[in-house]
Amino acid sequence: MRRQVSVLIDSQGSWAKPLGERVQHWVGPILADSRRVKDALNGTWLGHPVHPAVTDVPVGAMTVAAILDLAGQDRAADIAIGTGLAGMAASAATGTADAVDAYGRPQIVATVHATLMVGSLVAYLASAGLRAGRRRPLARVLALAGYGALSAGAYVGGDLAYLLGNQVNRHAFRSFPRKWKPLDVTEVPEGRLTRAMLGSDPLALFREGATIHALHATCAHAGGPLDKGTLVDGCVECPWHQSRFRLSDGHVRQGPAVYDQPAYEVREVAGGFEARALGAGDQP
Repeated sequence: MRRQVSVLIDSQGSWAKPLGERVQHWVGPILADSRRVKDALNGTWLGHPVHPAVTDVPVGAMTVAAILDLAGQDRAADIAIGTGLAGMAASAATGTADAVDAYGRPQIVATVHATLMVGSLVAYLASAGLRAGRRRPLARVLALAGYGALSAGAYVGGDLAYLLGNQVNRHAFRSFPRKWKPLDVTEVPEGRLTRAMLGSDPLALFREGATIHALHATCAHAGGPLDKGTLVDGCVECPWHQSRFRLSDGHVRQGPAVYDQPAYEVREVAGGFEARALGAGDQP
């Protein structure tokens, strides 16, 4: 079953890829011009993606609506569908903010997911209109069709998160030992980012006088190389999606990233430098 679904999604690339690119072309700049709005939709303020939490509302509400329709509880079913439609609108907004930063296979899967959800939304809107016009039997059929598309879209959305790792913290499974280890550099110039290796972990170093700031060089959002980023107001800005992390402690200051960046303490020793991960509450 898993392989069949994967092949089915891959086969949709002929239309999903250009459609996804077109949406990114039109919507991306609008959201980029409203960074606070985009950060709010991504969940930068929350420290957690907003979209997965919001999607629970329409899935739950429409499930209840289907049961109430079958039970003949018309008024209660109508209220549940109204609640679900509001949740779908919020889900569409938060999902779009996430999807404009997806590329490659995640972009294709996100487009298939969004298309199914839009189809579900249209079916439910039509059902809501028919309910108002007392055409209840057809309204129930459309709601059932909408629920099928909603379920399929949720399945594909699960693949986007759990199979492809979209919006998953790139450091979720990484260990951060607190012991001092040598860096592979003997010099950290003032005023520019320097890449160094701490064992197998790449770090982005920045000297500020006697202080050397260090963050993991792999962006928590999508894996961009922070050592190739730019310095903005005491933060390093990722070159891929413009997420910003405070150099002093890795705190995320601008999305689409929602997770803080692992930070390190650096000290100078004879012949070079050593670094170790900062723990919660540590001061660099």
